[in-house]
Amino acid sequence: MKRRSLPVAAALAATAALLLTACGSGDEKSSDTDKFAGADDGNTKASASPSPSDTVDRPEIALPSDLTDTFESWKTGDATEDTILRDVAQRIDATNYAITQANTDVPALSFYYSGTALADAKDWVESIVKDGYTITGENRYYNAKIDVFDSSSAGVVYCEDQGKAYAKDRTSKKVYKTEVTAKSYVLYTSRVEKNKQGVWQTTKLTSQRGHKSCTS
Repeated sequence: MKRRSLPVAAALAATAALLLTACGSGDEKSSDTDKFAGADDGNTKASASPSPSDTVDRPEIALPSDLTDTFESWKTGDATEDTILRDVAQRIDATNYAITQANTDVPALSFYYSGTALADAKDWVESIVKDGYTITGENRYYNAKIDVFDSSSAGVVYCEDQGKAYAKDRTSKKVYKTEVTAKSYVLYTSRVEKNKQGVWQTTKLTSQRGHKSCTS
């Protein structure tokens, strides 16, 4: 099977960029800089995805030791918004977990996605697995903003820093480290809806690389 050549392989580290057409469309022009919004400056707080504290029976998500998802300031202090952010973080972890497991049928995907977003998620994971890659390193998520529409739907926008996340060949274990540029930063726009279990599932997801809200 013909594999995608770099720098496309580096783009595989964009583990939450599920709508492939969105990854290359609608990008706003931005110049590469040495300092980006949300970059580590010693004053930011990063943590693993918030652990669910409700009584819902949730599927296991266990990222491998060489992959970390960190979420900076992933709380607002509002109970509803924090619950939404928790489930969005779990959805991100679920996607990365599916990639590392080379399995589109891990229960966590259908637990945190629904509708067309679930189909897109499975297609994206499958494309990475077929090309022979997994991911390693650290994905950093920050600048999360929430707009609660009503009791069962909301919009969530956030940024991802892929500067320390890399594609890894599943067979040779070779890690493809690439230069950090504005394109290493991605803006995600999502719609989430609360299901009967009380889980906020992602139903729509789009992305833009190098968006000024994440790079300036």
